[in-house]
Amino acid sequence: MSAATPANDAATSMRSYKLVQFGTPLQEVIEPPPVPTGTQVLVRVTGCGVCHSDLHLAEGHFDLGKGQKMDLSRTFQLPRILGHEIVGRVERVGPDAQGVAVGDARVVFPWGGCTQCVLCKDGQEHLCARPRSHGTSMDGGYSNYVLVDHPRYLAAYGDLPHSFAATLACSGLTAYSALKKAQGVDAEHPLLLIGAGGVGLAAVYLAQTMYGIAPVVADIDPAKRQAAIDAGASAAIDPRDNDARKALLKSTQGFGAAIDFVGAQSTAEFGIGLLRRGGRHISVGLFGGSIDIALPTLPMRGLTIQGSYVGSLAEFEELMALARAGKVKAMPIEERPLETAQQSLDDLRAGRIRGRVVLTS
Repeated sequence: MSAATPANDAATSMRSYKLVQFGTPLQEVIEPPPVPTGTQVLVRVTGCGVCHSDLHLAEGHFDLGKGQKMDLSRTFQLPRILGHEIVGRVERVGPDAQGVAVGDARVVFPWGGCTQCVLCKDGQEHLCARPRSHGTSMDGGYSNYVLVDHPRYLAAYGDLPHSFAATLACSGLTAYSALKKAQGVDAEHPLLLIGAGGVGLAAVYLAQTMYGIAPVVADIDPAKRQAAIDAGASAAIDPRDNDARKALLKSTQGFGAAIDFVGAQSTAEFGIGLLRRGGRHISVGLFGGSIDIALPTLPMRGLTIQGSYVGSLAEFEELMALARAGKVKAMPIEERPLETAQQSLDDLRAGRIRGRVVLTS
């Protein structure tokens, strides 16, 4: 079979749901699938997770707080197919693509970079200033086909359910990378996780694998707090409950690390306020807003405030190895057909989704 030959002679059309204008519903588009060139690989998508960041991209901005917004219209070229938690099978390979074959089942690492800058050469291409990321600068997985730049971005997932494998590309990887930054977490240095959505639940499971501890979880939604308990959290509290906050401070003497998977003003202030001296606050979520910090309190308390954005290719490979070895548990996952892409975004925005929705095609 030649490099550019499809897996079968009955090549199908590419069906996708594109963001054509910010703030408007996705539009179904039928067109021929792209043909891979060079090192590119065409993947037949079997599943794509629906992520909170897709909501911000669809709206066209991020909330920076104090009435300011990060306008995405200058950097986010439309039309664009959203979706970055992508799993599928290799359909075609370009003439220079090595290491994969037609029919291989793979998860896509969606956070590529320019390959030439210092960050990319240092293995931090997910932080590249000229990203090649699916669902943002490149088309993503709300489609039955996606074009991937290079086989190195395709990871085998073995016997894992394909929908679970898809979630590892973002929710799993984001949780894993943030947990690695927490450092030194153990029974004497407890961990607080803020937000029990898809990424937060992934972190509850991973914390037990990576550190052998059950974290404390904070979320305003009773159903999500219960989901966190079901996932193995040692406790789940409402961050608006002052008595619960005081009880946590008394029982833990402050947390060694807090990971904020929401990223709002209230959650950041909550997490920083519960840290012990020398504690670390890791900001992950992109909900938006800003906080005021009295600068002398940082050195006086010895605090570290750090951002964590998805994860590197090396971290993705580490996570996939853990998952294939059965050491990573799946969060609650609901499979829905691809044509429900817009409804799924609406449900996510309204807080009607527990865990993750994965669109299947």
